[in-house]
Amino acid sequence: MQHAERLPRAVVAEDEPLLLLEAADMLHDAGFEVFEASTANAALRHLEEQGGVTLLFTDVRMPPGTMDGFALARAVAERWPHVTIVICSAIPRPDDPSDLPGDAHFLGKPFLSSQIRKIVSGLRA
Repeated sequence: MQHAERLPRAVVAEDEPLLLLEAADMLHDAGFEVFEASTANAALRHLEEQGGVTLLFTDVRMPPGTMDGFALARAVAERWPHVTIVICSAIPRPDDPSDLPGDAHFLGKPFLSSQIRKIVSGLRA
């Protein structure tokens, strides 16, 4: 019996339902098993509970009173340094380099699916 190859795993953190669905579909089409989260805390829970996550795709703005996407990205980079991080937002790229952890990717909205495919192409290998 041959075992199916396990798909790489991604967590998408986005509080707008349609944008969450769009990002999740795009990553699924790129070959990922996708876990959806509408808050940063839900994204962290997915990372804690699901082994093998290789990608965090997060928006910057999250619901009021919760961690934003920059803080989520920094927490993930600290706890799971192997996870590739993509931060997207309609706001301009932050001026303060400390907002973006290490080698995180920042994409302005709207972005093209080809931009995402280019970033994640090495994660499926």
